[in-house]
Amino acid sequence: MSRSLDGQVAVITGAASGIGKEIAFTLARAGARVAIADLNLDGAQAVAAQVKAEGGTALGVAMDVTDEAAVNAGIAQVAAELGPVDILIANAGIQIVAPIQDFAFADWKRLLAIHLDGAFLTTKAVLPAMYAGKRGGTVIYMGSAHSHEASPLKSAYVTAKHGLLGLARTLAKEGGPRGVRSHVVCPGFVRTPLVDKQIPEQAATLGISEDEVVKRVMLGSTVDGTFTTLEDVAQTVKFLCEFPSAALTGQSILVSHGWHMG
Repeated sequence: MSRSLDGQVAVITGAASGIGKEIAFTLARAGARVAIADLNLDGAQAVAAQVKAEGGTALGVAMDVTDEAAVNAGIAQVAAELGPVDILIANAGIQIVAPIQDFAFADWKRLLAIHLDGAFLTTKAVLPAMYAGKRGGTVIYMGSAHSHEASPLKSAYVTAKHGLLGLARTLAKEGGPRGVRSHVVCPGFVRTPLVDKQIPEQAATLGISEDEVVKRVMLGSTVDGTFTTLEDVAQTVKFLCEFPSAALTGQSILVSHGWHMG
């Protein structure tokens, strides 16, 4: 029997668009009270309004996941307006594409801060309420097939996505006795604005056409030449949030059309 999400409070970072937005709608439709946390407050509030228009409960929250004070303030706002957090989806992320020898150190630090510092700081902020009285909870990090594979031009991104595996597994060990489970969801290429931006960048760097980037670089190793969809990822997150026990924790779940098989 699955765990009901009805009334559960979920924080989704980077949820003003793309994967995070789809997860917010999916969890809200399952009964969760969702906080859309994003650097873009207007975008977060717009998504929250759309969720409410569907009959859900939602809150738009400004959050720079690299700023500890901002993270703590955002989680405090969620707790005050929706209740203590039961689910954290650490989804905020960016992509910067360049060869290692040309990769600016400032860009390296910025990407790792958003992906890794953001995951750490949001986790740290929600754990006290999850641990209190062994309430428990679920923390899901948005990884990638690049949590397991490497690709040229993505040194910082691959490093960050690998790092999330270590954080999730450590949290599974530490949080398990207090009812907290953690996972990393690892999509293949999802056709979001983040991916669309990479296509011409990689074409120029690799000296191939944009069509070749899509067919060879992005989808060449899949079993069906198909992009992973927003719904694919959101339904996987929902399944993990609803899973009834710690029999499933500390896991990396690949959603990649067979691009990587763990």
